Amino acid sequence: MQENHFSLLQRETEKLRGDIDKMRSELKYEIDKVTAGQRLDLNLERGRIRDELAKQNEETTDLTTKLDKVSKSACMCGPLASPLYHRHNWILLFLQEIHSLKAQLEAAKYDVIKYCIGTIVSISAVGLAVLRIVM
Repeated sequence: MQENHFSLLQRETEKLRGDIDKMRSELKYEIDKVTAGQRLDLNLERGRIRDELAKQNEETTDLTTKLDKVSKSACMCGPLASPLYHRHNWILLFLQEIHSLKAQLEAAKYDVIKYCIGTIVSISAVGLAVLRIVM
């Protein structure tokens, strides 16, 4: 009788261990899936910001080249340079605006990176807490 009861308890224990192992593997899979999703989102955002920054750099280079051409032609024209001088001032203001937008873009990029890292750390902390509870 006791042997039968003992064997039933052993089977029950093995079944529970199997369930626990299954839950552990499912939990690990879910944590890996969430972490991979966050990593993918972070990489996509980083690539998008890198592309935007490259585009802004290209536009800035083009405008700087145009500005150099205009300033050289303004120096050569002498008294006829008045309209070019006003255009030159407008271009300088435009370049200042571009540089301020570039600074804002950099600040936004660092904010995105900061929040993504915070999200990954938070998810990892929750995952470790769940693992600690399960074990």
